[in-house]
Parts: sequence; structure tokens; C-alpha cells
Amino acid sequence: MKSHSSKKKKSWCLSCREKPQTMDSDSSDHETEDHAKFLEEVQEEQTESFSDQKFMYDLLVIGGGSGGLAAAKEAVNLGAKVAVLDYVTPSPRGTTWGLGGTCVNVGCIPKKLMHQAALLGEAIHEAAAYGWQLPDVKTIKNDWETLRTAVQNHVKSVNWVTRVELRTKKVDYVNALGYFKDQHTVHGKMKNGEEKIFTAQNILIAVGGRPKYPDIPGALEYGISSDDIFSLEKAPGKTLVVGAGYIGLECAGFLNALGYDSTVMVRSIILRGFDQQIANMVAEEMATRGVHFIYQAKPSKIEKQSDDRLLVHWVDKDGQTHKDVYDTVLFAIGRRPLTEELKPENVGIKLVADTGKIDAINEQTNVPNIYAVGDVLHKKPELTPVAIHAGRLLARRLFGNSTEQMDYINVATTVFSPLEYGCVGLSEEAAIAIHGEDNIEIYHAYYKPTEFFIPQKDVSNCYLKVVTFRGGDQRVLGMHFIGPNAGEVIQGFSAAMKCNLTFPKLKETVGIHPTVAEEFTRVAITKRSGLDPKPQSCCS
Repeated sequence: MKSHSSKKKKSWCLSCREKPQTMDSDSSDHETEDHAKFLEEVQEEQTESFSDQKFMYDLLVIGGGSGGLAAAKEAVNLGAKVAVLDYVTPSPRGTTWGLGGTCVNVGCIPKKLMHQAALLGEAIHEAAAYGWQLPDVKTIKNDWETLRTAVQNHVKSVNWVTRVELRTKKVDYVNALGYFKDQHTVHGKMKNGEEKIFTAQNILIAVGGRPKYPDIPGALEYGISSDDIFSLEKAPGKTLVVGAGYIGLECAGFLNALGYDSTVMVRSIILRGFDQQIANMVAEEMATRGVHFIYQAKPSKIEKQSDDRLLVHWVDKDGQTHKDVYDTVLFAIGRRPLTEELKPENVGIKLVADTGKIDAINEQTNVPNIYAVGDVLHKKPELTPVAIHAGRLLARRLFGNSTEQMDYINVATTVFSPLEYGCVGLSEEAAIAIHGEDNIEIYHAYYKPTEFFIPQKDVSNCYLKVVTFRGGDQRVLGMHFIGPNAGEVIQGFSAAMKCNLTFPKLKETVGIHPTVAEEFTRVAITKRSGLDPKPQSCCS
């Protein structure tokens, strides 16, 4: 087993990761005559056997989510000795889960499966228009227990495959809650209270975050979060979703489509951080499908009734108090990073004061041998593929002599609302704030998906926009799409933006007809022109 640690007198310059430097080097560009000798010494050190080192592991990963596991597996592939510590603290309602992190267990995967269930229900109701002879669709309903069981069975299968893969790759997996003792030492608290000590040359923080709860009476006792909804034992019934971020809208969207009365309570704005014009269109579309919205309000108290239903009190923007009864209250008001639990003060890791996140440079914290990926990072996209990619690249830099850094710019994402919203790059508001309104051109269009024609589905919110520079090469700064299969549509265009897509090149692209993705290649009307962006025909 090779060790990739180096002697104390040297360190890797992980801020630029182009070349190594000695700690006492005065050269600002790293171009000293000692480089050749240094590289030879590093190569010699990398051939030393693990048994000669004072640490148990080359890399210790705290957190068994997507980012941490990706880094662990990549590091092992490169010859490092690796361990992963992972422990799931039960939610306030007692929900817990297996190895794999938020995405696999209580995030992307179960969410997408329930979204798919909602889409299938929608398709059943449209089928008759296409000639399918079905029983009275008004009598068709979803069975929550069957859906929940199917989703949880899939999640558990992924948990099992993940554990087997770690064993196959010889990654040491320990079900323990890790926290720092010193720069190279982590204590792992087992389920039975026993503590084990682990030492490592490099330590990776990949603990992610958990949902926040409001500080109001009854919230912890009676509320649930996205940690609980996908494994809820009984059907949620009439549900109040507190919070209008993407998690809140996605949950309210699929619950409504599955047949449950759903209400979203919005404290300030819809989908903070996203393009606000389209965010509001997402809410409008949800409202037309039956989701209720309570704007400019926040809950103040939850009381359990004698029939086990929940009486929710809330306050509006004018200070007036209102109340209503629900079967389930789901909080989706944000997430907090699990950094305090690591006892970062023991090693001097600096946390951002108001968020508790880590302001790392190229995934390296202020403690040189301690790194972080995923949702614990300050001002980085909280997306599973981001954590995975960053984790792999970090492992390659640590153990494979790579210099490639994670690029956090122009990362695409999708909100799996009933009518999906996919985007990549800058919103209209952000582009104007950064570059000035006079330097920005906004192309936009409404469109009619062909598959919407026969069942006569509402197309009023099928819309897209392209944010570009007004002059020069008209480089594309942002692309936004609301419509069916938005995630599939935006994925390809995000690759184009990585290649510095310009608006003329977009217009030169021949679309695939008839698809919704081709609408991007046909967009021609600017907001500045004031012309009507609604289509005149299917091929206009």
C-alpha cells in the first residue's frame, strides 16, 4: 500500500495545486531550482509503505454521503488507505436511514420517484384523450403505503449496494459519529456509546446538513421534514408545507398530484436564488393544479387536537393571526450544516458566523490537511453532483498528482415541480446586477409542447429565456426553461455553456422536431423589443 503523505518540511500548495513548494520558499511563482529535487523526494516518499507511517489512514472521510463516498472510492483507486465514518442521528420524529447520505435516502432519489408517481397519475388522466379505454379515471387513486414501500425498498437496495462496493474496494466503513480531537485525530462515537480513535494524514469533512425547524411551540413535537416524508407510515392527508424553496415546492407538488390537499406557506419569496419571473410562474402553475399558497406569513404555534390533527396558527404581514387544521405539517425552511457536531474548535477550523459553513479554498480549509466538500461549503451549490465531482477531483489532487480544480460556475439544476424548471447560469436579476441592464439582452418565448395538444393541457406557463451579453460575441450567461422534462433539456445546454456558448451559435443549432428542447434554438424575441413572445404556430 502506497502512502501519499509527505514530510513535515514540505506541503502541497493546494490553493493553486500547480506545483509543490517548500514551506520556506521565497519564490512567488514557485519557479526555483529546488523543484526537480523536491519532486524526486516526493516520489520517493510516495513509495514508502503504509506501515512506515504514523497514521492509520491516508484519508479519513467524515460523512457517508455522495461527496464523501466519491472521494473515498477515488482515493482507494489511486492507492490510498481510506476509512469512512458515517452516522445518522434520528430526526425529531425518529426517522433514520442507511449509508449513502441525503440524496439516496431522503433527497434526490426518493423525491424523483414520488415525482414520477405524480407524473404517471397525470398521464393516466390524459390517456383517454389519446384513445386509451380506461375505467372512470375519477375513481383512480394512489395508495400511499404501496408507493412508500416501493420507494423505501429501492432506497434500501442502494444502501446495500453502497456497503458492498465499499467492502469490495477495501474502504473501511465505520458506523460512528465522528468529531475532531486534533488535526490528525478523529474520535468515532459508536451507537452503543463506545468511542474509537482514528488517525489520518488527510481528513475530509463531508457531513452535509439537516433540515431546520422554526423556534415555535409544537414544531419539533408535531412537525416533520423532508427527512420523514418519504418513509411516512400513513398517508400525509391535508398537508401544510412551510417554506417555498425547491424542497417545499417539490413536496407540495407531488403530494397534490397524489391526491392530498396541499398548501405552501411563503414567508417572503418563491425559490430564493432562482430567476424570480420563472419562480413565480412555477407557483402560478402549481396554483392552477390545485396547490394553495399563503403568502407573506409564518407559523407561530402548532397544537395537537383530540383527533390527532394539527391546529396551526400563523401570522400574516400585517400582524394578524390566522389558523387552520392540517393532518401533516412539513417544514422546508432551509438546512443547517452539521459542522458544530464535529467540534471544529478542537482543531481551529473557521466557520462562517451566520451559517456555520466552511469557507474553503479549493476544498481546503484553513487547517492544511483538512478538506471539505458538499453542502458544508460556503456559497457553493448544494447539489449532489457538485459534491461528487469535487470529491473525486480532490482525491486526484491528493493522491494522483492532478492539478484539476472544481469549477463551481454554470452548474445546472432542476426543480422537480409539477411543471419542471431547469436552469443553468445567471438569472435575469443576477445578470443585470453584475453587468448592468444596458449590457444584457434577454431573449424569451412561450411555446406549446406537442404532447399537450390532444389532452388540451394548459400551456400558459411553458416558457423559456436566454440571458446574454448584448454586445461582443453575445455570450450566453444563463438559460431557463419551464416545461416537461426540464432536467433532461437543460443538461445538454449546460455542456454548451461550459464551452462558452454564444447566442449566434445557439441560433445556428438545428433543433430536433418536435421536441420542447428545440425551442431554445428558435428563440428570437427580446424583452427589450416589447414584441409578443407567444408562438403563432407549432413550427413558427
